[in-house]
Amino acid sequence: MIRNRSRGGSGRQYNKDRQTGQAGTHSGTPALSGHLREMLEQIRKESGDSPDIVIREFKIGEPSFWQVDAAIVYLNGLSDEKTINNVVMRSLVEFKPDRKPDMNPERLMEMILKDALTSGDSSMESDWKDMLLGILSGDTVILLEGCDKALVISTPGGQWRAVSEPSSQLVVRGPKDSFVESIGTNISLIRRRIKNPDLWLETMKIGSVSHTHVGIMYLKSVADKDLVEEVKERLKSIQIDAVLESAYIEEFIQDETFTPFPTVYNTERPDVAAGNLLEGRIILLVDGTPFVLILPTVFAQFFQSPEDYAQRYDISIFMRLIRYISFIILLLGPSVYIALTTFHYEMIPSLLLINFVAQREGVPFPAFFEAMLMEVTFEILREAGVRMPRAIGQTVSIVGALILGQAVVEAGIITPVMVIVVALTGIASFALPAYNLAIAGRLIRFCFMVLGGMFGFYGITLGLIVLVAHMNSLRSFGVPYLAPLSPFALQSQKDTIIRLPFWTFKNRSQNNYNLKHAKKAEEIKPLGKSGKIGGHSGNKQ
Repeated sequence: MIRNRSRGGSGRQYNKDRQTGQAGTHSGTPALSGHLREMLEQIRKESGDSPDIVIREFKIGEPSFWQVDAAIVYLNGLSDEKTINNVVMRSLVEFKPDRKPDMNPERLMEMILKDALTSGDSSMESDWKDMLLGILSGDTVILLEGCDKALVISTPGGQWRAVSEPSSQLVVRGPKDSFVESIGTNISLIRRRIKNPDLWLETMKIGSVSHTHVGIMYLKSVADKDLVEEVKERLKSIQIDAVLESAYIEEFIQDETFTPFPTVYNTERPDVAAGNLLEGRIILLVDGTPFVLILPTVFAQFFQSPEDYAQRYDISIFMRLIRYISFIILLLGPSVYIALTTFHYEMIPSLLLINFVAQREGVPFPAFFEAMLMEVTFEILREAGVRMPRAIGQTVSIVGALILGQAVVEAGIITPVMVIVVALTGIASFALPAYNLAIAGRLIRFCFMVLGGMFGFYGITLGLIVLVAHMNSLRSFGVPYLAPLSPFALQSQKDTIIRLPFWTFKNRSQNNYNLKHAKKAEEIKPLGKSGKIGGHSGNKQ
């Protein structure tokens, strides 16, 4: 059943929303029988008589006139017991139905919905699966003897992580709040920034087991209609048991699978999400994760920081150029050193070459092996620092790198200049605002190291040509990945590699050029043989 929702910040908020469908669920489910004892026993049976499902039985009506057996059912831990006791139960106890001769359970249920309950978020359900799913989602269900409909009341509760400072995309100046695991809270964080009726939200449930709520948010007056429909079609085509993180959806809906480059942007910052909505992009919010998805995505987005729009434009230009230079160092730093010391000695200044040769005396390994050894060691230290407890993780990374670097130099395994190259490469990766782009750069770096070790600068040049051609072929929901550089759009350069003053942006088309000139995504994204994303199996994680 489709329901319009309006929930508080602690629960799932669907203000002026429309559910567009349900992916991964089944139709043709049984209806309610209308016999209270039978329905309660069925709830206990289907839930395995779970102790956290609370059932309270009572009577509604006046003993002197007419009474009917009733029960409320809710899930302890997901429902707000204060709301249930102070609002729902009190309303039912104090409710006095009209003394009419034609009174029956169905009429009484309608009177409770219209006259007794003070909660505005309630609905009637006649489908058994929908009623049970409401209980498992934190709703409270009222059942009456002789009524084949259930009254579902929104009573979201349970413990949620409070809004706090983001753990990624940190800024010195700018908002300090971040998304949390509650989709309702995340929706409210965006609506606080964009108070406009054109900000539309549509929801659906994905996952035949988890029934995860997914929200599609966009500005109706700005977003491309075909793009919105394409996003909804791809989401409806997903067949999977459970969606536990937004990355599950990201892999299903992206145009390109065999590429290290991310083609869907993710963020935990509400200001970043709001800014992309204003540019015509679409936001996907997934219940249970603080990371929202932004699409379509272009390569230049991964070099933009939220602080670029909180600083002077000249400072922002300087910092963006630093990030682009850092990405080049990340990709080519070790490979250029390998090529110079292996094939192209003549390009090194004489005094520096003499110093390099002196350092290599006594080192048994070639430059390629040195670089591989140090880069792999640095990646192990980085991964160990991430997985270890936060209090000691950074210490292990820094101290481990210093101790190992000094030890291998003193042991004559590598040269001191290689330690400098590896350290510079590692620091350059930390300068990128997007973690997933930094990982892609670290992976591609090893390919360039192999090319530099085998063919020198010729191999590096060939690798760059292949890399640029590959990036130029990528699409994100039909949008060219390198837009607005390829295809080139002069007006859109005001906020790509550089960021000009805000007063130079005279209309929105300068920002969302890429969105208005996109190819049809269905021409690019192949579907499975069954016509569903994921093919025949319909599962599987």
